[in-house]
Amino acid sequence: MPEEKSKVDMEKIVSLCKRRGFIFPSSEIYGGLGSCWDYGPLGVELKRNVKDAWWRAIVHQRDDVVGIDTSIIMHPQTWMASGHVDGFSDPMVDCKACRQRWRADHISGDKCPGCGGELTEPRQFNLMFKTFMGPVEDDASVVYLRPETAQGMFVNFENVMTTSRKKLPFGIAQIGKSFRNEITTGNFIFRTREFEQMELEYFVKPGTDEEWFNYWVNERFNWYLKRGMRKENLRLREHSKDELAHYAKGCYDVEYLFPMGWSELEGIANRADFDLTQHARHSGRSLDYFDEETGQRYTPYVIEPSAGVDRSLLAFIVDSYAEELAQGETRVVLHLHPDLAPVKVAVLPLSRNEKLVPLSREVHAELRRCFVTQYDDAQSIGRRYRRQDEIGTPFCITIDFQSLEDNRVTIRERDSMEQIRLPIKEVVETLQAKLSGENFVTQPLWTAKPISAVEGQL
Repeated sequence: MPEEKSKVDMEKIVSLCKRRGFIFPSSEIYGGLGSCWDYGPLGVELKRNVKDAWWRAIVHQRDDVVGIDTSIIMHPQTWMASGHVDGFSDPMVDCKACRQRWRADHISGDKCPGCGGELTEPRQFNLMFKTFMGPVEDDASVVYLRPETAQGMFVNFENVMTTSRKKLPFGIAQIGKSFRNEITTGNFIFRTREFEQMELEYFVKPGTDEEWFNYWVNERFNWYLKRGMRKENLRLREHSKDELAHYAKGCYDVEYLFPMGWSELEGIANRADFDLTQHARHSGRSLDYFDEETGQRYTPYVIEPSAGVDRSLLAFIVDSYAEELAQGETRVVLHLHPDLAPVKVAVLPLSRNEKLVPLSREVHAELRRCFVTQYDDAQSIGRRYRRQDEIGTPFCITIDFQSLEDNRVTIRERDSMEQIRLPIKEVVETLQAKLSGENFVTQPLWTAKPISAVEGQL
């Protein structure tokens, strides 16, 4: 049976991202650098919106999670304690003919996928980027670019707990860059060597960890649905026992149906007490928690939802991409959730006629105070609508010659292409209502099993 794949072609996604200024190849004028990408004017807005949506849901809308921003370069003992120095590696093989390198667990058979040549025996390859701190490059000055953001939260557990005065259960959240020297990369921004993570470390009392694990699996799966992702393109996959990390009690992946097939979008793991125990042992500092209600002292367990910013962004673009027949021609449209759309409102004067410019600029200036806007007066109004559809702009405002007489403008909605005409003084309030979710249909939420026992603690 052939592997199931998305109906969306990755080449079309890559083309749209380059053409419209979402994502460019890094250092393109020098021929690019493998698996490195730059986010353009629209891409950086979309990326910021994805991160902001996650931060609101995880930190701002809760009273049991606080944020942190830790250093990319950490004390090298951090990575000894976490096991990354000794165990963070993948099996690598080389082709004796074409010299290409491959992850041994990503290929089948004993022939090179590129040329069919003979492969070497697998050998372990550590994925951390190594560099040196200070003027002398020796073993004593070796440091690493962090391969994950999680360890910065673990080593700051005591600091955060003391300064925030939080009691269990509580979480520490972080968004930041991580670096992994992947053997093989590809599928656009899905697997890269420099990427951004959105991670939460949620500390709980041992014995309650299974309930909280289930709670966060539900919570994270539903976050994508609330942001407009189609339910049929999402699924949960539980890790088998032989697939689990040695420290994990359990793990689920939220998988998305990308153009290359079902692939991991986010992982939610029950890491037990491994991390705090390891750092306490290596640092000599106690990272126990004293429970004032019970008088007990124990090492908290950790539930970790870990999502990739770049993968999430790619999934939202793929999921919202559509080619639709409109007025006898095909329009490309991104049906992005209003929270995520890089441009919320476009101001489009009917033409460049000098009589329309003052009012159009005035409307644009007013809207720009409240929304991310774009002013476009190049080419026909139809072409401009298509451009805004293609970048996912939810609403377009058209100023025409009638507007000069009645002080009214036309609002055109992206998904339905319906238009309404209303007074200029009502535009901001109307758009605020629509962009906040009025008439926006969300997906039905999903629950794996009862979580009422946990919800009662919130």
